Amino acid sequence: MIHFILLQNRMGKTRLCKWYVPCEDAEKERQKTDIHRLVNARESRFTNFVEYRQVKVIYRRYASLFFCAAIDPSDNELAILELIHLFVETLDHFFGNVCELDIVFHFHRVHFILDEMVLGGEILEVSKPAILARLRQLEELK
Repeated sequence: MIHFILLQNRMGKTRLCKWYVPCEDAEKERQKTDIHRLVNARESRFTNFVEYRQVKVIYRRYASLFFCAAIDPSDNELAILELIHLFVETLDHFFGNVCELDIVFHFHRVHFILDEMVLGGEILEVSKPAILARLRQLEELK
């Protein structure tokens, strides 16, 4: 199960956060800070998996953004790494070479894309064409 998904820049500003388990606000802020310190300080020669408290953090850096997901220790790390890559590919296809500003100014669309892929902490959809088709349907409704 996915506990939370974070998108943070290199300075530690959180651009997107989605929690799938209940957590106090102060604890969420502490986890954001801890995850940023942990991920930002790691050298690129190390793996993209790191233990943090009772979860495993899977992360990937794209340009200036860190895409992080915290999962149960028994879950498949490579599946989550693929999910992160699919999320970035979908954002890139939807926005056309996505950047940090796209995520900031179109956060509602980014949340919708993430909600199409993950529901309640479980992976729901992994087909990029299906996700993009739903996004086109949503855009037509506006």
